[in-house]
Amino acid sequence: MPADAWRILACAGGWLGWSLLIGWLAQRLPPAVLERDSWLTAPRAWGERPADYERWLRIRRWKDRLPDAGTTFAGGVRKASLVGRDGQALQRLVAETRRAELVHLALWPFWIATALWLPPAGVLLNLLFATAFNLPCLLLQRFNRLRITALLQRMGRGRPGGG
Repeated sequence: MPADAWRILACAGGWLGWSLLIGWLAQRLPPAVLERDSWLTAPRAWGERPADYERWLRIRRWKDRLPDAGTTFAGGVRKASLVGRDGQALQRLVAETRRAELVHLALWPFWIATALWLPPAGVLLNLLFATAFNLPCLLLQRFNRLRITALLQRMGRGRPGGG
């Protein structure tokens, strides 16, 4: 098998394996880890607002096209199945958006590992791939969490900055 074919297989297998590992680990996070925002998941100091995501990214136009791998592992849930107006369901959805955001943050850096077997152009291609497949998911999770947290606060059930 030519060297290029091995490199392509290594990338595909690496991305698949890394994705499964990260998803499996994320599914095992204790619920307490997902109850509050961390420095990674907290709204940014510049004042993130759902309206900005709608205005600048037109997120409502494309958000339904993204996959939801929440049920890949036993015990997982599809975020769409958690839609409800009661506070408990909304708080669970906020926690799941945190889990999904952490997953996509952890998936993205795998492109760095491809430098072990790819020339610079291949590493750059993997960086573009990682960004194209993770950034929209990250943005969607943040958008949804901002919206739901605001709703919980209006309901008197949310904690500012904590969900």
